[in-house]
Amino acid sequence: MTKASWSKALFALMLVLLLALAACNSGGDSEESKGSDSEGSSEKDGDKEKESEDGLYSIDDFNAAKTNEGDAIEGGELNFGLVSDTAFEGTLNWNFYSGAPDAEVINWFDEPMLYNDENFLYTNDGPASYVVDDSGKVFTFTIKDNVNWHDGEPVKAEDWAYSFEVIGDAAYTGVRYGSDFTNIEGMEEYHAGEADSISGIEVVDEKTLKITFKESTPSLLTGGIWPYAMPKHIFKDIAVADMAESPEVRENPIGMGPFKVDSLVPGESVTYVKNEDYWQGEVNLDKVTLKVINPSTVVQALETGEVDLVDSFPVDQFPDNADMSNVEFLGMTDLAYTYIGFKLGTWDKEAKEVKPDDSMKMADVNLRKAMWHAVDNNAVGEKFYNGLRWNATTLIPPSHPEFHDAENPGVEYDPEKAKQILDEAGYEDVDGDGMRENPEGEELVINFASMSGGDTAEPLANYYIQSWEQVGLNVQLLDGRLQEFNTFYDRVGQSGDDDPAVDIFQGAWSVGYDVNPDGLYGRDALFNFPRYASEENDKLLEAGVSADSFDVEKRKKVYNEWQQLMVDEIPVFPTLYRSVLVPVNNRVQNYSIAVDWFDRYNLAVTAEEAPTAE
Repeated sequence: MTKASWSKALFALMLVLLLALAACNSGGDSEESKGSDSEGSSEKDGDKEKESEDGLYSIDDFNAAKTNEGDAIEGGELNFGLVSDTAFEGTLNWNFYSGAPDAEVINWFDEPMLYNDENFLYTNDGPASYVVDDSGKVFTFTIKDNVNWHDGEPVKAEDWAYSFEVIGDAAYTGVRYGSDFTNIEGMEEYHAGEADSISGIEVVDEKTLKITFKESTPSLLTGGIWPYAMPKHIFKDIAVADMAESPEVRENPIGMGPFKVDSLVPGESVTYVKNEDYWQGEVNLDKVTLKVINPSTVVQALETGEVDLVDSFPVDQFPDNADMSNVEFLGMTDLAYTYIGFKLGTWDKEAKEVKPDDSMKMADVNLRKAMWHAVDNNAVGEKFYNGLRWNATTLIPPSHPEFHDAENPGVEYDPEKAKQILDEAGYEDVDGDGMRENPEGEELVINFASMSGGDTAEPLANYYIQSWEQVGLNVQLLDGRLQEFNTFYDRVGQSGDDDPAVDIFQGAWSVGYDVNPDGLYGRDALFNFPRYASEENDKLLEAGVSADSFDVEKRKKVYNEWQQLMVDEIPVFPTLYRSVLVPVNNRVQNYSIAVDWFDRYNLAVTAEEAPTAE
């Protein structure tokens, strides 16, 4: 980076972040959970003793990196299980995907231009390096030698620029366009059709891209720059409106990663073969097969060696399988949380922003607060997940310990308080059937959308419904059943079409590397599924990415205030923070689930066949 004053400030920021993380790592995101062999971990016969006397587990007792045993063979094949009760959608391009299953598929064949370190900061270790000018607004990226698309064409600066042009196009059908893009000079004019190009994006030469941002923000260091290129020579003749459904996205995707797609059964499986021209050098494995594995059969698939590893393991199944002999369980605090969301408006497709509506059934904050008081998420975490999920208090999870407000208690479990709030707000049982009417004396039926998947999905949804029933609220599953993944997100509005039948919903968010919550709760965020907006929310989200917020303490203060605002206004309430558990077959080497792991080309196996469980 440059030696100018802004870069010195940037270095100071990174140092402060490192110190903050080190101070916080005595908690859930400990060094032990990142694969360290540091002293103090509990060992028993060479394996960590993860279970406490009360039958609960702690994510602190897991490593994030696989222990290597034996000698790797040359080549070999790996079988990867995508755990889901439904087919993956198959939108296999970073610009257009919207769900985690598709991201898992893409991760095997494509990768970002910029890598992140363990503190989520961009590094110069990926396919591109960068420098920043004195103002902190102009980033110059240089693509490294031998970075090529799978068809042999070099990855060019114009490919990266093209990715921004597609997302900024008025006909773009994906979900990415938002504040990270509107912060680029000329992007809004381009999006509005007032300019033919984006003035803040300059292709300097074949390997050099320059991006000028309107404001220098802390988020530019951790996720505020779109890091994915798009092969322009493949897509240039396809209309932007048609790209997401094109064969180039659905059937024959290409990337620049260590493996390339060889064959694909839509929604079910993908076969990858090694990329002989990978920019980091020789890829160890010859082949990877990804297949969808139902949560109900994932244990059998692991025990028999049908799959070597999975994207994640249902933590409710861990206690009965903790001693599976042919795998090592990796674990870490997830960059995610589950939540209950309340529909407070709709999405304005023309203006591309949320449209709050005070007439919505869930518009009364008293009703929302009572529903939070009514559920015991400590009990949910212990009884359903044996401590591997735990009570969530705010909307910034402990995966970001420097910004998670551990002192904020959220809203405590107190059903009597819930009843009192409902009484005082006028939600009374008029006809004596035990169920409350709304303050106008009308029947109140709250339609609850919740996803299928795993053994706990149905009993967990029923637990919430019963908890709300105990305080007199008539909550019913939408259509009387759980919704499969893709249908659920369609109905809550991932395409901008909010199903008016949905009043509340149980979802989950991966929060990404950048702590900035604007992409989920900003006024112009399509993923803002509760359709919530307020002036105070706008103010705090803007302050969180202001120049003042390069001071980490000031940024923490802003996000503490934002977390409290969400506790007060409750467009959603967090239910559980989560663990990621990944069982990995003993024959697999060099695998990690840490955030700074980009080494799939180093993956190896020690035997042709996966060992089975004893």
